[in-house]
Amino acid sequence: MAREKIQIRKIDNATARQVTFSKRRRGLFKKAEELSVLCDADVALILFSSTGKLFEYSSSSMKEILERHNLHSKNLEKGAAALELQLVENNNCSPLSKEVAEKSHQLRQMRREELQGLTVD
Repeated sequence: MAREKIQIRKIDNATARQVTFSKRRRGLFKKAEELSVLCDADVALILFSSTGKLFEYSSSSMKEILERHNLHSKNLEKGAAALELQLVENNNCSPLSKEVAEKSHQLRQMRREELQGLTVD
């Protein structure tokens, strides 16, 4: 028997919505547990119902996973800031590097190492 494809939208009936929430929550927690066991991954799942009730799952310590997440986020922010600073510095040095390349090219032409692009004058 094939399952019927449903349209994803808010369920109007409050009772049906609560039943669906409970079933899907259990399925989500089951998938999170399977992922942690099969792939040896650290998984943390935090879920709030529409009434504000908290449900959570973690494969190891929730606190440790959240600390790792915060540390990783801070490192990403620092890395992005460093990359942005490097891009700004590269843009500021770009005219100088172009001038150095041009002068090096002129010097090679004066030494007759590179005669391409020269005219009789």
